[in-house]
Amino acid sequence: MTDSKASGAVLLSHPVGLHARPSVKLTKLAKTFRSTIEISTAAEGPWIDAKSIVKVMAAKVPQGSHLHVRAAGADADDAVAALIGLVEADFGEAEADAASG
Repeated sequence: MTDSKASGAVLLSHPVGLHARPSVKLTKLAKTFRSTIEISTAAEGPWIDAKSIVKVMAAKVPQGSHLHVRAAGADADDAVAALIGLVEADFGEAEADAASG
């Protein structure tokens, strides 16, 4: 199987943006894929390694930003779809808040 490339974008609607918990969830999910995965707040970059918790947290992406995701590798399509799905689901935090509240 040859390496493929995929990309997409999603609106970050989480109230405090890409802070600690969402950053951890994003990098943990990214690490489950073999592809190289990068994120950015602009289509032209700069791009950061989505598997690096330090880099993702340092980006301090605020609420209302468009988060661009790109991946290269055998599972690139699945990786981009999964990360966009995670952001669209608000990092699963609505369910966590409901469970704790």
